[in-house]
Amino acid sequence: MKLLSFNAETPSLALKKAQMQCGENALVVSTKEIRKKSFNQSALYEVVVAVDEKEIKKETKKPKRNEQDVLLNLSKAAKQISQIDEITKNRSNSEKSEDKNDKSLEDFKEIKDEIYKLSDKVKLIQEMFWEEKAPLRGGLSIPSEFSEIYKKAKLSGMDINDLNSIMELTLEHMPYNMRKNSKTVKRYFQVLLRKMIPIRLESDINRNNKRVMMFVGPTGVGKTTTLAKLAARYSYLKEKREKVGIITMDTYRIGAVEQLFQYAKMMRLPIEDVIDINDFGRSIQSLSYCDTILIDTIGSSQYDEKKLIKIEEFVKKAGVDIDVNLVLSSGTKLEDLREIYKSFEYLNIDTLIFTKFDETKNFGNIFSLVKEVKKPLSYFSIGQEVPDDIMCASSEFLVDCILDGFKRDKDAKSSR
Repeated sequence: MKLLSFNAETPSLALKKAQMQCGENALVVSTKEIRKKSFNQSALYEVVVAVDEKEIKKETKKPKRNEQDVLLNLSKAAKQISQIDEITKNRSNSEKSEDKNDKSLEDFKEIKDEIYKLSDKVKLIQEMFWEEKAPLRGGLSIPSEFSEIYKKAKLSGMDINDLNSIMELTLEHMPYNMRKNSKTVKRYFQVLLRKMIPIRLESDINRNNKRVMMFVGPTGVGKTTTLAKLAARYSYLKEKREKVGIITMDTYRIGAVEQLFQYAKMMRLPIEDVIDINDFGRSIQSLSYCDTILIDTIGSSQYDEKKLIKIEEFVKKAGVDIDVNLVLSSGTKLEDLREIYKSFEYLNIDTLIFTKFDETKNFGNIFSLVKEVKKPLSYFSIGQEVPDDIMCASSEFLVDCILDGFKRDKDAKSSR
């Protein structure tokens, strides 16, 4: 495609110039006034059109059938803008003579509404000039009205195979009348993505009227801070307050132990630190009066088998049913998320918690991991403040982050 610019005293004259040189298949990209009319010079309008370089010399190709409802035909646009130009002149003359022509005003309003619709199509035409080519999308043909949503999803870090399969599904089932503009396409795509994200409700976590939650995951993802946020949530912030106890197995890091003990002291919650399996069993027993027991574990690299095996021994010999929560950072690449999950998978992961929403711009990796491992999301940590920056996982919130980026707004607060 090549962009060409044509100038004239009126939009219609500029379009006629473009039509004469580029033919009927040229696409209108923009029409704007570049010089105001004055006493000593006429107005000047610029029309920018897109045309295949081959079409400049010889008009041979016709628009594809599925593009005809999206692409603007030059002659059609010329006719409509000519009408606007003419009606604008008539309206100006009538105002000077104070003789209003109701029919002209009605026509002007109708054509103005049509131009608003055409502006969305112009936006779609501009989206056609994107760097992705069909061969790079596995031969998938993406109509221009879908290009904006496709680019956003791809840039979010979503697996390309997931994106292409979802796009195929959308193209297959989306009603044709909903493809009128990019907004309806986006809404449909949002609903489809939401339905594919499993969420575990907070009320579903309790087992036998008691909640024993263990937080596992790599070093530095925010397990201890997430535990502290949930401890405050369960014991103080929920409508029905719970008795909460804390167990820490992270005795390797003195700073982490001190931090958790400080949180427990501030919230007046009982806390136990354990080193071996026997201590773990006794700690569980001593906190048996609690409604909820939260267990912090040492951060483990997915490649540190010794630490992972030790955590597995604690889970198997605890003597209670433990809800295992894998805590992951939102900013981790999809390939690394897959490796981490695979390393912790044998702990029988119940749910996923994602942290550090405020430290990344890409969230498609979360969608692709969840779709692949088929484990539900339970909580999102959206900042560093304890206890405020924690919220129940929401498919709507995650999809908004994927397509529009993370925003600390009322939607996040309402899900807490």
